[in-house]
Amino acid sequence: MLKTRVLTALVLLPVVLAALFMGPPLVWGVFALFALSCGAWEWSRFARFDRAEQVVFISAFVLLGLAWLALPLARSWALILDGFALLFWLVLVPLWLKQKWTLRHKWSSALLGWLILLSALAAVTRFRELTDGAVALLSVLAIAWVADIAAYFAGRAFGRRKLAPTISPGKSWEGVYGALVAVSIYLVALQQIGAPVISGLSLVVLLPLGWALTGVSVIGDLFESLLKRQTGLKDSSSLLPGHGGVLDRIDSLLALAPVAAALLFAYAFALARI
Repeated sequence: MLKTRVLTALVLLPVVLAALFMGPPLVWGVFALFALSCGAWEWSRFARFDRAEQVVFISAFVLLGLAWLALPLARSWALILDGFALLFWLVLVPLWLKQKWTLRHKWSSALLGWLILLSALAAVTRFRELTDGAVALLSVLAIAWVADIAAYFAGRAFGRRKLAPTISPGKSWEGVYGALVAVSIYLVALQQIGAPVISGLSLVVLLPLGWALTGVSVIGDLFESLLKRQTGLKDSSSLLPGHGGVLDRIDSLLALAPVAAALLFAYAFALARI
């Protein structure tokens, strides 16, 4: 299993980095749309769609994604998607996790899936279009990776109090605290070396933002774990040998990227108005 996991990572990593750094923003957008379309198929499994419903759901998402990438008018969706991301990930998902809601109605499940996936596509493409956007996007996404790695080791070393035992028994509050410390160090280091976007934020803004995004990444992970438990799935799929499915790899990013985009673009807009 470990060998398969490593080989899959060695194949995928160069592809992802090439799409992000070596082509124009449109190349990255098409790659992100492809990956998220795979995620759309996995979401259809969570929603228990039949074959025809899967085709409609995935096809509609692909068309929405192409519209976002190709039609300037579609960029007017940005404000709606930002508002959805903030409301859903900061308010509704914590309630969802507490109440253990399920995906009961197929078309509301479809609408929710479209919004989650499209807001993620919008976020990663808007970041990529910035000056030094590839580095900026990678720096922001790495918050989730730093948090995940630190939480794992801090939880292994110090974990006592379970964070969500009925959803993800391996997670602990001590792991979350370790993640917050690691993300703080990571962001201060990025600011000191002048990383795009991050270096333009004062620590008074940067650290609370980083802590909030760390929390959001944990929420995204827990949300996908809950959906898997409710549908009896160990992994969202087996598309990535050794890693499970696409949503298993990007669950934290589905939450972090849209919330980061919404907050950072709103902050930039507010500064421009001053």
